[in-house]
Amino acid sequence: MPPTGKIYDYLVIGGGSGGNYLSPALLESPGAVGLIEGSGRLGGTCVNVGCVPKKVMWNTASIADAIRDAKEYGFPEAGSTKFDWLALKNKRDAYIKRLNGIYERNLEKDSVEYITGMASFVSKNSVTLGNGDEIHAKKILIAVGGRPTIPKVPGAELGIDSDGFFDLEHQPKRVAVVGTGYIGIELAGIFHALGSKVTIFSRTQEILRPFDHIIKDTLRKEMLNVGVEIVTKSQVKALAKSEGNAINLSYVSDGKEGVAEYDTVLWAVGREPLLEKLAVDKAGVTLNEKGYIAVNDYQETAVPDVYALGDVCGIEQLTPVAIAAGRRLSDRLFGPEQFKNSKLDYRNVPSVIFAHPTAGAVGLTEEQAKKEYGAENLNVYVSEFSGLYNAMKTHKTPSAFKLICAGPEEKVVGIHIVGAGSDEMLQGFAVAVKMGATKEDFDSTVALHPTSAEELVTLTKGNLKKN
Repeated sequence: MPPTGKIYDYLVIGGGSGGNYLSPALLESPGAVGLIEGSGRLGGTCVNVGCVPKKVMWNTASIADAIRDAKEYGFPEAGSTKFDWLALKNKRDAYIKRLNGIYERNLEKDSVEYITGMASFVSKNSVTLGNGDEIHAKKILIAVGGRPTIPKVPGAELGIDSDGFFDLEHQPKRVAVVGTGYIGIELAGIFHALGSKVTIFSRTQEILRPFDHIIKDTLRKEMLNVGVEIVTKSQVKALAKSEGNAINLSYVSDGKEGVAEYDTVLWAVGREPLLEKLAVDKAGVTLNEKGYIAVNDYQETAVPDVYALGDVCGIEQLTPVAIAAGRRLSDRLFGPEQFKNSKLDYRNVPSVIFAHPTAGAVGLTEEQAKKEYGAENLNVYVSEFSGLYNAMKTHKTPSAFKLICAGPEEKVVGIHIVGAGSDEMLQGFAVAVKMGATKEDFDSTVALHPTSAEELVTLTKGNLKKN
């Protein structure tokens, strides 16, 4: 707890990605910054129950895939994909704990006062941790993030959410994943690659609804091909205990009722802002129609000197977005004159799906591009192929790329890719899109051969999509 009567220059509520960048100019005054974290673990969702441990699990699943492929590449004695889930969990948890410690040591090095507890506003410049003591600041940043949504159905508590996935000490044999956003699809892929029998429940006939069709259709077909079951046009009605530790899941699909038994049911139906105890109304902070904190382009709320960013605002809920927004806000508020207009441009933010295979996108989907530019002003190039890694394999993992170009200059306004390595190759192409590259720029770039990435710079009129 800070000294009584102390007023911080900047108080950050939330110890995740968005609030951890602080302008060097601000850090010149020791003790000018306070940071409150209620969970007792620094790093936020990404470090503790998101990107980092998920990537560890995805890597594990990918190694299992590689072991299976090894026999077809001339390793007849390649081992079993059986592994020790609990041993991996313990090692992964230890790694995350080390990261928590690094975050804490960095705060100490920067003379940021780290305060543990759940903050609640009492006014626009003051919060309390519930013990009656108040913490005051000239400027306050709300960066508390979000949490998984649990649907209001009977027995919902018998399921787990994406946070609970990382608490599992043993691999379930039968898994139901309810929801088809990128989190649900990623975790379903991990379970399946490691040997669980997986069923996905989708409210629609699709998966990954906001993404371009080339991504969601290709991944859906591949998941079905490798044995993942997808129950479409479905609604989960209830969960109930079955024999042992099993769970009965009651659902309706296409008007027909059904019941199935699983060892684990994972809810992946969305996320919501972590605002329940923050009492932002006492500061005068307003929410939008979806319940997220309303901010302008400069992360400013309705209240002067109170700011918000990251998942709590519901805009592009990705860790690098929160980091970028926090960097620009802190530099604008406390940095030199050159940063006085600094803000994050939310256009052309790349995103990646760690599915099997991976997928990624930057820019507009084809449907969005049609609305913005008109279908008659678009050229859409598509390539569907089998990467060279498949040359020795019986099962050919698909690759599919789409390049969306607008106007007579064929400006690249959207890239959507599925296939091994998509996660790594997209970053460079995202730079090109951000710089306003055209199809001619792509065509004039010499290809790297043999790679899958070269497909994006060798597309010809023969690849034009026919509407």
